[in-house]
Amino acid sequence: MSSTGTDSTKLGDVGLIEVQLDSLDSSHNFANSNGGTPRTKTLPEQQQLQRQQQKNVFKSKVFIIAVSFSAVLMIAMCIGFLVHYEFAGDVSDMETVSYWHVTLPKEQQEWYDRGINELKVALNRELNRRRAKNVILFVGDGMGPNTVTASRIYGYKEEGLLSWERFPHMGLLKTYCANKQVPDSFSTATALFGGVKVNYETGGVDATVPLGNCSASLQEAHHVQNILNWAQADGMRTGFVTTTRVTHATPAALYAHVPDRRWECESVMPAEAQQQGCMDIARQLVETKTGQQINVIMGGGRQMLISNVTGTDRDPLDTWAGHSADGRNLMQDWAQHKFDQGQSHAVIQNNGELRYLDTANVDYVLGIFANGHLKYDHERDASDAGMPSLTNMTLKALEVLGNSDKGYLLVVEAGMIDQAHHRGNARKALSEVLALNEAVQAVQAHLKAKDQLDETLMIVTADHSHSLTINGHPERGADILGLAGNSKTEETPYTTLTYGTSYQGFQVDPQRMMRQNPALSDTRDWEYTQQAAINTNENLHGGSDVTIHARGAMSYLFHGVHEQSYVAHVISYALRIGRFRDSTIAESLAELMPL
Repeated sequence: MSSTGTDSTKLGDVGLIEVQLDSLDSSHNFANSNGGTPRTKTLPEQQQLQRQQQKNVFKSKVFIIAVSFSAVLMIAMCIGFLVHYEFAGDVSDMETVSYWHVTLPKEQQEWYDRGINELKVALNRELNRRRAKNVILFVGDGMGPNTVTASRIYGYKEEGLLSWERFPHMGLLKTYCANKQVPDSFSTATALFGGVKVNYETGGVDATVPLGNCSASLQEAHHVQNILNWAQADGMRTGFVTTTRVTHATPAALYAHVPDRRWECESVMPAEAQQQGCMDIARQLVETKTGQQINVIMGGGRQMLISNVTGTDRDPLDTWAGHSADGRNLMQDWAQHKFDQGQSHAVIQNNGELRYLDTANVDYVLGIFANGHLKYDHERDASDAGMPSLTNMTLKALEVLGNSDKGYLLVVEAGMIDQAHHRGNARKALSEVLALNEAVQAVQAHLKAKDQLDETLMIVTADHSHSLTINGHPERGADILGLAGNSKTEETPYTTLTYGTSYQGFQVDPQRMMRQNPALSDTRDWEYTQQAAINTNENLHGGSDVTIHARGAMSYLFHGVHEQSYVAHVISYALRIGRFRDSTIAESLAELMPL
């Protein structure tokens, strides 16, 4: 094939021929339609025609509409991306999130500002997934939702918050026990600490053990183990602090297995139960393995541990409970056992001895500060000879428990909230809640100073509620202990706080045969008993759910409505003790929720 022959055609020539043929065809068609003779256009004329056609396309309405719509769409997309990245790109930092600032009347602006501030807190909340090294569980005995609300108003007015109400995570606990809608403290404490719901007024034994049945309670298969046992098995330090007797229902659930909460000492036990081999709660504290391994024991209850103690005006016996009379001195027995084991220990019995306790050089502490329960916080003697506050005891307990690298478990009970409610003295109950609030604040400061906040799971909850109600429509800022209004039928004033049931609560004026007028009494007096609908031998418990608040390691696991028994399982998982100690369950959960 010759490179110069007619059979060879260049690629550029092919394109030119095609353009020329198209032009000729167009000219031919135009001429035929007009009866004329087609004229062959030159190449410049063809190019000029093509450019004119292109210009006509850009001027068409369809093109203009399409371009306009595309531009609007692109602008909308850009705005959308900006809004998305502005509001959702980093929601963990509210400082970078903008919002529309509007001018509002001050009555509205206040609540908008508060809403934004609360939103900032919520958006900056972080999930602490690390394994807990320590757990501190605060239990406000009898501290139901209405008690919390009334205490908040009593201490900080309506707009205030208690310390634990600032914790990032919270939920509700259902408090019913195995056989009652409304529980007692022994059954609820067993649920909190052991993860198992049990029968009314029993503790440390499961629901197969009826109230008062000694023989059933002796079967170890039906003993409920708890967070204290599990922590001790893992080498952790353990302790409890209470403002009630150390043998009272809530702390007893940590170490005792008893079919009747009243068996605090031998004098209140049936002879048959003693003959069958059942042991009272005080002896279980001092003589059983779990009790002997508790590093810190602080509270009242001397009359249960030492026989035939006598009361004084400063430290009376608790006449609502029994007292030991078998000749034993269990406090001496406790100290002797520690001495025999070569364990550093201390027995302390007042403020001064607690204040000067050498916590750096002691591993076990038995602090018994009263014959019965401790004094209410507002009436206690703060001198060296007096009784310590809940805060005093808790901080000293932490100093002792902190002397180990293995971590610790501490249970703190504000038990006098419940005692005040049982007597119908609302102001005392609210004051005891504020004492608990002080202790929680002090513990947070302690942990922060030691850089232990993130590795410690702090929990604040209650075992059950009471029948306290908040009534009427008092003005905002009114005294929570004051009057709310007048009854409709008799026009007699009533207080904002009343009880459903109460000790001497249904108060009748014998002359008028109508409810007594509380306006004639000092409703702020510490001894004032709020009126109630029904008289009982004491104010009875309430059956409502209670709140649970948490912060620190694994605190996000409290997130909704839970069974009360759930708490023990969270603590067990957070510390990797009990069932979760080196278990495949823990490892599987850890893979789903890496620390």
